[in-house]
Amino acid sequence: MENNTFIKSVSEMSEGDGVDVHRLFPVSSKMMNFDPFVLWDNFNLGPARGFPTHPHRGFEAITYMFTGSIEHKDNLGNHSTVTSGGAQRFTAGRGLEHSEMPDSQDMSNGIQLWINLAKNKKAIEPDYQQVDKENIPNIDIDGGTIRVIVGEESPVKLHTAVRYLDVHLNADAVLIEKVPDDFRGFIYLLNGQLKVNAETVNEKEAFFFENIEELDIAALSNSHFMLCMGKPHREPIRQYGPFVD
Repeated sequence: MENNTFIKSVSEMSEGDGVDVHRLFPVSSKMMNFDPFVLWDNFNLGPARGFPTHPHRGFEAITYMFTGSIEHKDNLGNHSTVTSGGAQRFTAGRGLEHSEMPDSQDMSNGIQLWINLAKNKKAIEPDYQQVDKENIPNIDIDGGTIRVIVGEESPVKLHTAVRYLDVHLNADAVLIEKVPDDFRGFIYLLNGQLKVNAETVNEKEAFFFENIEELDIAALSNSHFMLCMGKPHREPIRQYGPFVD
């Protein structure tokens, strides 16, 4: 990439059984992935619409809920419900089958993120973890809050070095976030408007970055955004539907 930063908007599509998603990537001909990240979907699902039983392998995924709830079942024997503010992580490894379906009559909204597994971990045993809202660290900052979904403070564990935050900033508040060496990532704006390192980011847009030392994030209005960054594996990402080989 010539530049250290760029801005990308989402594409709207349908996935699973009638699930509406705002997809940041993979989007054919525009952007397939952003090593180590494979997929980013901001989804909306309602009664009788979800993701019936299907297989996965070769990556890890986190489903994080903003509103509503989602019921998870898999062939490892796990059966649980993730509610607003909670997260579930599955490691597909050498292979896993699961379903994610709404657990209420209300609309449910969240983010699903796929993270590639390094080549030497593609065949590890599959695994599942649920972390409820009260166990995800919530940090008060000047003019806002940060929820640490993945990071040193969080119980959610991955096989890849990742920092993943859910951030609310009030208008005129500023957040300075250090970027670890060799990390790359993006800010995804759910609502509001931001100025990030002098670039304006609007709703349903993402600011991608790499080879920078810090993020200077200023809220131009009350804003809600996700900050996701990680250490790339620098290995080819070959995605075939639900499989990442």
